[in-house]
Amino acid sequence: MDFSIPVLALLFALTAALYASVGFGGGSTYIALLALAALDYRALPVIALLCNIIVVTGGTIRFQSRGLIDWRRIWPILLLSVPAAWLGGRMILAQDSFMLLLGLSLAAAGLLLIIEPFIKRAGDSAPAGQWTGHRLFAPATGTGIGFLSGMVGIGGGIFLAPILLLTRWSDSRRIAATASVFILVNSIAGLAGQLMKSGFSSGGEAILAYWPLFLGVLLGGQVGSLLASKALPEIWIRRLTALLILYVAVRILWV
Repeated sequence: MDFSIPVLALLFALTAALYASVGFGGGSTYIALLALAALDYRALPVIALLCNIIVVTGGTIRFQSRGLIDWRRIWPILLLSVPAAWLGGRMILAQDSFMLLLGLSLAAAGLLLIIEPFIKRAGDSAPAGQWTGHRLFAPATGTGIGFLSGMVGIGGGIFLAPILLLTRWSDSRRIAATASVFILVNSIAGLAGQLMKSGFSSGGEAILAYWPLFLGVLLGGQVGSLLASKALPEIWIRRLTALLILYVAVRILWV
């Protein structure tokens, strides 16, 4: 599908507005749009991760100002996920392997978007903070999601949040805050790995070439923060995004 840069920038701005309104970055959708636009697969993670960082930084600051980030409980999740994300970004994958992994990741992300409201409902019915996981579960989960995030350019919050909800790690607001921090730090680590793999000069050229996308997510993220899901219910944001992600996943895996 032939998307011009201005059209992509508009779609990225809309994506950023929708995701920022619910506290996420939008990496899975940026990747999906870039895949539809048939960009060089090596540039996809770099662009998506930087967009994640731009959007989720504001969300993390908002969550911190509201006292929703419990750093004492978050650090075990981040401890190994950050180096894992960096290592994932450093991994060199052939195009076929990357596209297969991306297609499977997008399919999983789309399905999680659809079922997460039901998971959230089940988690909210139990006492908040009634942690049901083993003490090593959080580091292991963070490591796996971080590694995948660095490789394909998805921040990982879309995978982490449902897991934390299922294990009753905390209430839904604090889980959203945790996912926001997770996306931010792992996107930074994954981007560092990607740039070291491709070379900072060539990676920098890709960043400069697609600057309208970064401007789009910056503006869209600010709009989303102001809207805070008032314009469109969160359930519809998730459903529409899930349909797009699943469509792209099918296209990638079908080829």
